[in-house]
Amino acid sequence: MRTFDLAFIDTLHFNEVGLIPAIAQDWIDGAILMVAWMNRTALKCTLDSGEVHYWSRSRSSLWRKGETSGHTQILHSIRHDCDADVLLLSVEQTGDIACHTGRRSCFFQKCGDDNEKKFTAALLPPADACTELHRLIEKRKCHPKNGSYTNRLFDNGENHILKKIGEESAEFVMACKDNDMSAIANEAADLVFHLQVALVHYDVSWRDVQSVLVSRRGKSTKPS
Repeated sequence: MRTFDLAFIDTLHFNEVGLIPAIAQDWIDGAILMVAWMNRTALKCTLDSGEVHYWSRSRSSLWRKGETSGHTQILHSIRHDCDADVLLLSVEQTGDIACHTGRRSCFFQKCGDDNEKKFTAALLPPADACTELHRLIEKRKCHPKNGSYTNRLFDNGENHILKKIGEESAEFVMACKDNDMSAIANEAADLVFHLQVALVHYDVSWRDVQSVLVSRRGKSTKPS
């Protein structure tokens, strides 16, 4: 289990009742999952155990996230803002459910939406651009759209999808050889898009790719 230094607690600015807001963020795709409160005890329990604890203002008691639902949060890192009065927790969310409603994130409503029927299918929390792109490609596969380039790729099948990856790779290489920074960025984006189409075709999630990358952090990648 990872250990954390408790000394930084004394540098934090708790409010007048000894609490500090804590934002829980998915450790892989950066999605904001929830916001709750911590006091010194909750923070110390979190750092000691590696499982996130909060302070319940309604019950005036300490609670370990997921103690009844099983949807625990494993702490991967913690940081505070420039004023040291807000915490950001990077967490691994068990079951991918953080909200008491059974949704992935507590932030499933858009401001201005007042029709409850709109929330029967939970909105996914905003994440990184590549995750958002993967969601869109998955949506196109499940719900084809007329005139969609993505759907044309799927319709043309495996060989066409793989051929496009080869073409885009070559174009990326040529942009690099030309030392054209704008072209490099654009060709890299095209390559990532076509890679993601292939991933969706083979039912491999972008999160699986991200998880592999995260698992390699700090490890030597030199061949044996």
